[in-house]
Amino acid sequence: MKKKTFFKAIFFFITFCILSIYASNYAIEKNAQEKVFSETQNIPKNKVGLILGTSKLLSDGRINLYYKYRLDAAVKLYNSGKIEYIVISGDNSSTNYDEPTDFKIDLIKAGIPENKIFLDYAGFRTLDSVVRIKEIFGQTSITIISQQFHNERAIYLAEHFNIKAVSFNAKSISGKYGLKVKLREYLARVKVFVDIIFNVQPKFLGKKVEIE
Repeated sequence: MKKKTFFKAIFFFITFCILSIYASNYAIEKNAQEKVFSETQNIPKNKVGLILGTSKLLSDGRINLYYKYRLDAAVKLYNSGKIEYIVISGDNSSTNYDEPTDFKIDLIKAGIPENKIFLDYAGFRTLDSVVRIKEIFGQTSITIISQQFHNERAIYLAEHFNIKAVSFNAKSISGKYGLKVKLREYLARVKVFVDIIFNVQPKFLGKKVEIE
């Protein structure tokens, strides 16, 4: 009898997990419809584009294509006149790891003026990045720059915090590495709703930064 109860509990737990993943994914994708753009022609103009950070290099020293394609997307969006400033929000949790500065250096190399670039060193998570763009940088309407799967989740979070958001999709990644990241994304989407339910806030806020 105890064994039967145990297997029932396992069955219901697995069913609950599958339904949670499906429902979270459906809600986030549906919400993002008509708010994600892969071409610059039709995307609304915003004062600020928000790059969601990632590491520049992989563990084997190769360039991280998620980084490269987000960089390329930001340059394309700026050069098209669809954004005036770029905020790079990423992880700078140690002196040897600095996502925002890596992006800044490469954006300047690509021709973006330094005075058009602002750094957010406390974008440890997507939630932190979207809340801080409002609370620290004073923006309530933004263009998010990342891969589409990430953009969809970021838009959902941004709207929860009363930020009007659209996104510009960086080129996606295929193959084994891309599949691994996308599988992780399903769990990240469930966590969006866990964070909302428990009213999770950014790790740090801090002094406000004015974008002129």
